[in-house]
Amino acid sequence: MSLDGSVDRRREAPSGAGAGNGNGVVMSPSPLPMYASNRLRLNPNTDHKPDNYDEVESDFSPLIYRALEPYLPPNMLNAPRDSKVHFMREILLRYCPEGERARVQKHREYRQRIIKGYQPLHPQLYKMHPSNFFVPSFLEAIKGNSEESLRKIVSEPIPGIFTFEMFQPQFCDWLVSEVENFEKWVHDTKLRIMRPNTMNKYGAVLDDFGLESMLEKMIEDYVRPMSRIFFPEVGGSLLDSHHGFVVEYGIDRDLDLGFHVDDSEVTLNVCLGKQFSGGDLFFRGVRCDKHVNTETQSEEILDYSHIPGHAVLHRGRHRHGARATTSGHRINLLLWCRSSVYRELRKYQKDFSSWCGECQREKKERQRMSVAATKL
Repeated sequence: MSLDGSVDRRREAPSGAGAGNGNGVVMSPSPLPMYASNRLRLNPNTDHKPDNYDEVESDFSPLIYRALEPYLPPNMLNAPRDSKVHFMREILLRYCPEGERARVQKHREYRQRIIKGYQPLHPQLYKMHPSNFFVPSFLEAIKGNSEESLRKIVSEPIPGIFTFEMFQPQFCDWLVSEVENFEKWVHDTKLRIMRPNTMNKYGAVLDDFGLESMLEKMIEDYVRPMSRIFFPEVGGSLLDSHHGFVVEYGIDRDLDLGFHVDDSEVTLNVCLGKQFSGGDLFFRGVRCDKHVNTETQSEEILDYSHIPGHAVLHRGRHRHGARATTSGHRINLLLWCRSSVYRELRKYQKDFSSWCGECQREKKERQRMSVAATKL
C-alpha cells in the first residue's frame, strides 16, 4: 500500500530544536573551548557514577550532562567537573549554529517576559502530585518497574504502539483550563504566542509558562521507565530532554494533521478532551531517514480513536497523522522525549534494522538471497 503522501519530517519546532532541554539552547557569552577532536565513546562505563550538575550555570540541562558523562573517554571520567562540562559542551555546540543561537536568545527573552507576568490558574499543576495526576492502575504498573507489570495495563494493537489509561479526569480539566487561561492572558497582553511547531497553528508550549520542571519529573519517573523497556534501541533509557506542548483541533482550530514523523526518540500523546468526534490517529510504520517515504505494508496500518485520559506511546520515527476533527473541540498533550546520547551515536550508525521496518525487510531479503545463492 502506498503512503498518503510524502512524510513531513516535522523537524522545525520553535521551542524544541537543538540538543538542549527541549526548549532551545541558551548560550553563554564565554568563548568556546578548543577541543577539536572531542568524541564520546560508543559504549558507556556502566560502573561510573556521574557528577551532580544541578548547580552548574550552563547552556544545557543538568540531565544532559549526567546522561553524557558515562560516555566520556576514560581519561576524562575522573577529570574535574568543570573540565567535563567544557568537553561535553563543545560536543553539544556542534549542533547549534550561530543563527540558531540568536533565535534561542529571542525565545529566552520571550519566556522570561511570560514568567514575570503570567499568574497560574492551577498552581497544583506546577509540581508533580502523582495521586492527583495519574490513575491508580498506571501508578501501580510503574511501581512494579518491570515489563510484566507494564504489560498488564497496556495494549499493543500493532508492534511499537502502546495504548493505556494514564491521567485522571481532574488533571485533564486542570491542564485544559490552564492552557485556556494562558492563551487569554497572551491575548490580553497582546503578546505574540509561539506555537508548538510549524504544523500546528493552535496550541501552546507548556514549558514557556512554567510547567517545564513538572514535565521533566513526569518523563524521568513515569515515561522513561516505560521507554526503557519498550524502546531501548532508540535511547529509551537515556531520555534527557523534551519538548512539551498542547495542540487543539476543531472547526475553529486546526482540523487535521499531515503525515509526518516527530523530532523525538519517543513520543507520548495523551487526549485531554473535550467533547469531539473524528480526529483519529493513523500509523503507517517506523522508518529511518533513508526510508521515510517508502511504501506501507499491510501489517503496519493502524487507525486509533482518541479517548480522554488515555495515552499513546510510540517511537518518534513511527509515521503518523491525524484525521479531521469533524465536531467539537479536541485537545491533546504531546511530549517529544529526546536522548542526546542516542543522537550522537546515531551519526556513526548505518544499519537501523533493529527498529526501521524497511531496513528489516532489506536485511531479510539479503539473507534470503544469500541462502539461495549458497544452495545454488
